[in-house]
Amino acid sequence: MATDNSFDVVSKVEIQEVKNAIDQATKEIHARFDLKDSKSKIELEGTDTIQLASQDDYKLKAVVEILSQKLVKRGVSLKNLEFEKVEPAAGSSVRQKVKLVQGIPSEKAKAIVAAIKDSKKKAQASIQGDTVRIVSKDRDVLQEVIALLRGKDFGVELQFTNYRSS
Repeated sequence: MATDNSFDVVSKVEIQEVKNAIDQATKEIHARFDLKDSKSKIELEGTDTIQLASQDDYKLKAVVEILSQKLVKRGVSLKNLEFEKVEPAAGSSVRQKVKLVQGIPSEKAKAIVAAIKDSKKKAQASIQGDTVRIVSKDRDVLQEVIALLRGKDFGVELQFTNYRSS
């Protein structure tokens, strides 16, 4: 009797890891000589936006660099960050918002489904909100689909979760 096996393709950012990275980056900013009096700040606003602020563009770039290093060390992919443009703030300082991308945007989900269809593998892909569910009768086909998706760049970090065999 053939059973269906499935898994979900998701793109999630672990908020606790982002908070930890922000804490580490803030400590480094306060410790670095070139950034000591620059009034540089990194703050998490809600659960989907990071606010960066600094004295000038050069120092803001340094803050972005430090934050990026800390996020990567904590396992948060930089693909899930959308940097908005730098805007001037009070007293000749600058600020920048960074959006955390949670879930797979619909155009990227469509690209994932299309890639699976184009591969001619015996698997069905369906978009369910901000996740993509992959279903196949054969577990090996699911492994091949995972390898296929890992080999392509869809612009967001993909995780494979919720494996089920029914």
